[in-house]
Amino acid sequence: MLGQPREMCCAGCEAVAHSIVDSGLSDYYRHRDSMPESKREALPDQLLDLGLFDSPDFQASFVREPEPNQREAMLLLEGITCAACVWLNEQHVAQLPGVVAVSINYATRRARVRWDDRVLRLSQILAAIQEIGYRAYPYDPGREEALAGKERRTALWRLFVAGFGAMQAMMYALPEYVAAEGEMSADMSSLLRWASLVLTLPVVLFSAGPFFAQAWRDLRRFRLGMDVPVSLGVGAAFVASLWSFFSGTGEVYFDSVAMFVFFLLCGRFLEMLARQKAARGAEELAKILPVVAERLSAWPDPRSEQVDVSRLAVGDVVRIKPGTVVPADGLVLEGESTADESLLTGESVPVGKSPGAQVIGGSVNGLAPLLVRVTGVGDSTRLAGIRRLMDRAQEERPRVARLADRFASRFVALVLLAAGVTGAIWWSIEPARALWVCVSVLVVSCPCALSLATPVALTVATSALARRGVLVTRGHALESLARADYFVFDKTGTLTTGAMQVESMNLHGGLAMAEIQSLVLGLEVASEHRVAEAFRRACWPVGAAHVERVAVHVGEGVSGRFEGRELRLGNAGFVGGWVSEETLAAVSARELPLTPLFLASPEGLLASFGLSDELRKDAGELVGSMRARALGLGILSGDTQEVADRVGERLGVKEVWGGQMPEDKLAKVQALQLAGHCVAMIGDGINDGPVLARADVSIAMGEGTELARNQADVVLLGGRFMPLIEGLETTAKCSRVIRQNLVWALSYNLVAMPAAMAGWVTPWMAGIGMSVSSLVVILNALRIQRRN
Repeated sequence: MLGQPREMCCAGCEAVAHSIVDSGLSDYYRHRDSMPESKREALPDQLLDLGLFDSPDFQASFVREPEPNQREAMLLLEGITCAACVWLNEQHVAQLPGVVAVSINYATRRARVRWDDRVLRLSQILAAIQEIGYRAYPYDPGREEALAGKERRTALWRLFVAGFGAMQAMMYALPEYVAAEGEMSADMSSLLRWASLVLTLPVVLFSAGPFFAQAWRDLRRFRLGMDVPVSLGVGAAFVASLWSFFSGTGEVYFDSVAMFVFFLLCGRFLEMLARQKAARGAEELAKILPVVAERLSAWPDPRSEQVDVSRLAVGDVVRIKPGTVVPADGLVLEGESTADESLLTGESVPVGKSPGAQVIGGSVNGLAPLLVRVTGVGDSTRLAGIRRLMDRAQEERPRVARLADRFASRFVALVLLAAGVTGAIWWSIEPARALWVCVSVLVVSCPCALSLATPVALTVATSALARRGVLVTRGHALESLARADYFVFDKTGTLTTGAMQVESMNLHGGLAMAEIQSLVLGLEVASEHRVAEAFRRACWPVGAAHVERVAVHVGEGVSGRFEGRELRLGNAGFVGGWVSEETLAAVSARELPLTPLFLASPEGLLASFGLSDELRKDAGELVGSMRARALGLGILSGDTQEVADRVGERLGVKEVWGGQMPEDKLAKVQALQLAGHCVAMIGDGINDGPVLARADVSIAMGEGTELARNQADVVLLGGRFMPLIEGLETTAKCSRVIRQNLVWALSYNLVAMPAAMAGWVTPWMAGIGMSVSSLVVILNALRIQRRN
């Protein structure tokens, strides 16, 4: 009964219920006699005007706040049929006051919109999209799959109606084609034409409906989209046949119209299947998390309960059974097992997990049960971060795609002009054929293949690379990586594993070892640098001193104050003002081949440390592969020149620069670019941020700092270089496919348009040609997924 408390399944439904009650619409619950079947039925129409979508609770699952006073939502669009639809929606939404950015992925139908919530509300954005004939929903993987299924079913029905109508109309038209003059009576001819008309009407009104609807949307916005010439062709042919039928003059071609629509829909249907297959790889990440998790009520109490994964919170303890998917990021508390992280990192070998190890949401537990404390849920998980980076890559268009879109929109105007001129010329030569030649020109020259040439190839390549552990985060990265001719490597954490170990600790200033360790821990307590992690492992379980004014000096070290004494921990250059060059040189020589670091105060050197780091196992294979491709190679390192040179010698890299500060690295990359190189930079640390931003294409190691991952154009998820070798092959193949697609699309139009203008192409042949041209582009792009 009303007035009683009710359990809600989620915050979104609770927000809906509050909106209904607070708006005086409680009678909605009183009068309904069954649960509604869809969202549209579940919400009273009045709620659309009450800003339900603006409720913070409702937005919690799909809206985030990237910056103060800004909101960013992932939406799913319904009604997108071609690249022109994407352009129209982007331009329309971008014109709304308060919209900061909008981008739509053609293959996945997903839109990312960022707006200023002080100026604009989400409900206004959704209303603007609906205003131009499309629908937008909060992104949800389940709904996306449902919409894809609905799209396939609707397309199949339209295809069936067109195919059935075309076959039957052709059957009724055939007697008129084969009958000699005078063999068929006027009544029989009229009956057959009536039958053809009745069969063609549902083909034009139902099967061809999307062509007309999209063309009308474009014309209302004073724009010439891909469906405008197609709709003009179908409409003109059908209207002309109607005129001939009712006037009793001329020929009718209802069979040709039906067959023409059928072939067009065949092409669209196959294109849709190929597009959904191309996008499916990118959507796998959205579906791998389980629906429920086994949460311990009060650990170490073994009692547990099954809860929805969305209800997990940081600090919860969950039990993960063998063979089940890890529901969230966390730390192992009990148990030893392995985890399959292949879908997330491309690493096919299971990774061992023991107490203290990190587990990634979406990986699969292998051998034994694990108790895991949740450290990240929702948008804060690594899986969510990977998905955001993938979305960003697929939404950004490289230069070649933008050029193709602009050319295609202008080409439509050229097609309409050519069709009009052709029709006028044929009217003066042979009026009976003028209409059909004009229709053929309109249809055969539609630049659908040109608009699809680039985005489909990029979507397929991005998905293929993600499955191999190479995460492309920006749209231009594939094009730039294929052009890169000089690769620059950071050393620590990139060419080496970054799992640094403190091999030696030497006292110089009279302090005890425990005091030195306590000071080091106090200086490094808040740092995420790999050196800090090495010191924390080496100095445990000594307690950290309370060091004040701790500051990180990128590329040099850290500084602070303890009991009035200034302290510095870092490389020789950082402590050089307090320690003589002779002392630093002598200590560095004793520490070789280790990397030397120093702890000093204004009174002099307090301690020195030697740190080791191993080369990655496949670093040599990567360098060898790049050398075989005649690519330039260099190493930029903040380590001493001697340490960097030894790494270069082991890998066979001749150009090595040691002792590099962030500004020095930046200058080196700029010099290489001025020399005409397309530079790819591979790094992992905070000090690599500026040079990663400057390089033509930047690559970060997946276990590197968050700054490096966010700054990079490409992220290597598995901590291995082999996926990068495969990535170079894939990007080269993607570039070839894009060039092939563009050449094919342009060549097809250059050949097909003159042939149609000459009257050599019938309307049904034009429909086949246009469909085949688009299908060839998509099938060619799908070749990128195959491994060599």
